Amino acid sequence: MHPVAQALECIGASTKTHSREVETDVDPLNKKGVPGFSPAQDSRFYFNYRHTAADTFDKVDPRELNENAAVITVLACALADSADTVPR
Repeated sequence: MHPVAQALECIGASTKTHSREVETDVDPLNKKGVPGFSPAQDSRFYFNYRHTAADTFDKVDPRELNENAAVITVLACALADSADTVPR
């Protein structure tokens, strides 16, 4: 994951952490050994709207959406180009 962190350093997303805590949406996959990755952003306000009628696209912060897309894109490219498989 070091090359991914280096590529994302320019947007301040170079910190890597390992956690057993996962979102409930993907927990069943993780329990079956499927590796999971997630960008860590400030989610203090996200849960004010999540899964409610107010959970609409106008609540999206464009900067955070762009950062999230960059992290996932760089990660996907790195994993696709890696000679090694992701450990389960």
